[in-house]
Amino acid sequence: MAGEETRRAIFAQPEWLRAVPTDRRLPEGRVLHTGCGTSFHAAQTGGRAEQALELVLRPRRADVLVAISHEGATALTLEATRAFDGPVWLITGKPESPQAELADEVIVCTPEVERSWCHTASYTCAVAALSALHGEDVGWLGDAVEEALEQREPVSAHERFLVAGAGRDWPTAQEAVLKLREGAHVAAEAHQTEQLLHGHLAAVDDSVRAFVLEGEGRAAERAAGAVAALRELGCETTLVSTVHPVVDIVRFQLLTLDLAEARGVDPDPIRTDEDPWKRARAAYD
Repeated sequence: MAGEETRRAIFAQPEWLRAVPTDRRLPEGRVLHTGCGTSFHAAQTGGRAEQALELVLRPRRADVLVAISHEGATALTLEATRAFDGPVWLITGKPESPQAELADEVIVCTPEVERSWCHTASYTCAVAALSALHGEDVGWLGDAVEEALEQREPVSAHERFLVAGAGRDWPTAQEAVLKLREGAHVAAEAHQTEQLLHGHLAAVDDSVRAFVLEGEGRAAERAAGAVAALRELGCETTLVSTVHPVVDIVRFQLLTLDLAEARGVDPDPIRTDEDPWKRARAAYD
């Protein structure tokens, strides 16, 4: 069945999250987080974060670097780690890897390496492991995700999708869009809530399916404004209440899976097995 591995990982999340290690804490001091792709989105949930290439281009000072790499072999994350002058902690799915060899501490956050290239469980488990390292209680996340898996967004015929968020929800917006792009092959874009309201609306119309992550306080106020603006443009828009990045991403994982199934797309390989995407990947690897 197309998408079998993506589906398996999505629905394994409650069990995997309940097994995330919670016995270690980061040392006191300035913590910097890094990664690439989905791992960078996870890294951002921990606080101060730099995408691995940016960290190579402009090294940052910190007391500890937390690198996230599910298989521990991402080239730019390795380069950023080698360039960092200080202890490195790694959140990963493999206890042994090139990245693990460079790390002072290795936290294995999943019971196995996720088989789908459209990473879902490896993302949520990395976020949970990072939250635990920062001293957050993550024991409730497995049950919360189990509940979230019972709710589905309706599948639509839209070809354009937009997800906006601010503060704690900005990593979720980025990760949601990445899942939709790589798993369902739709044109999706992530916007910081306030940036959306400063010019980007000019390229938005009623062909766009929009989601705005609500957040709290001032973020929620601006989210309400963004929703009102999008609806004035005729966009089908959902205001999404948010509780935690691990829980909030689940609706977009399921939407990706359902869109892919409706459109005859296999989300597992994210087109790494198709030309010209296969050639495109080889061009920079």
